[in-house]
Amino acid sequence: MKAGSHLLSIDDFGIDEAHLILKTAQKFEKLLETKRRINVLHGYNLATLFFEPSTRTKLSFESAMLRLGGSILPVVGQTTSLEKGESFPDMGRVISSYADIAVMRHPKEFSVHELCKGSNIPVINAGDGANEHPSQSLVDLYTVQKSQGRLENLTIGFLGDLKYGRAAHSTVKLLSRYPINFVFISHDKLKLPESVLKVVKDNKSEYEETDQLHDVINKIDVLYVTRVQKERFLDLDEYEEVKTVFQVNRGTLIDAKKSLSVMHPLPRLEEIQREVDLDPRATYFDQVQNGLYVRMALLTILLGKVRNVDGLKALEKL
Repeated sequence: MKAGSHLLSIDDFGIDEAHLILKTAQKFEKLLETKRRINVLHGYNLATLFFEPSTRTKLSFESAMLRLGGSILPVVGQTTSLEKGESFPDMGRVISSYADIAVMRHPKEFSVHELCKGSNIPVINAGDGANEHPSQSLVDLYTVQKSQGRLENLTIGFLGDLKYGRAAHSTVKLLSRYPINFVFISHDKLKLPESVLKVVKDNKSEYEETDQLHDVINKIDVLYVTRVQKERFLDLDEYEEVKTVFQVNRGTLIDAKKSLSVMHPLPRLEEIQREVDLDPRATYFDQVQNGLYVRMALLTILLGKVRNVDGLKALEKL
């Protein structure tokens, strides 16, 4: 992932680039302890194109840009010329005239790829249907590293909607590059797609699949919980059947490790009970905060302000 490139998939960067992103995020986290604004992107504009609801991703990108001294060009889906039939490539070319970088979320898979065909500026995929959410996977990677102190020799359980959960898809693919064991816990109708499982197999990661959380909770280091995504179901009766199959509560965690991290990309519905919020192992709101640091790192790297570890030294002088 170089300056000026797009971030559409976790396939767009390697381990070394991921580590640079994590180190840059860590640097911004420390800088924000003493500064509320770091003007490395003064004069730059970020276009936020969100055609699906978003709270954390949209706000974290906007907050990241503002804290870096840049400006925001918010785009609301219903007000764009896509409503008039404009193509994604044409929109990409138009956005390139006004912004220096863009972030896009859309319900159609690979729609962001289509936008990039006409874009002359870096574009970040903030979720395209049930496909991928690469920036969230980096937030998750950062959270795992902070909470567990390492990215190897861990057992990570993914629970819930593994079929439609784009954040889980990207995060599984990314984590499979490390020496990590996976446990995929889901209803049979919500199992991890074969295309994602193939990446796990190709990376020679150990994994098991089960529909019984209580059988595996005692060996898991990180429990990544996902919402059953109602908006992806064509048959609402099928959604009603599976929406509450798994629920994490205090009882669920009785046999879990004291060092367990419970993660969730949010929003949550009933899959994590609010009583779990008081458990020190709940890490999902830390994920929210970490999203700011990681997205600050992404913006500065894609806009060429940090190109390598030496570039981090310049940030220390801010």
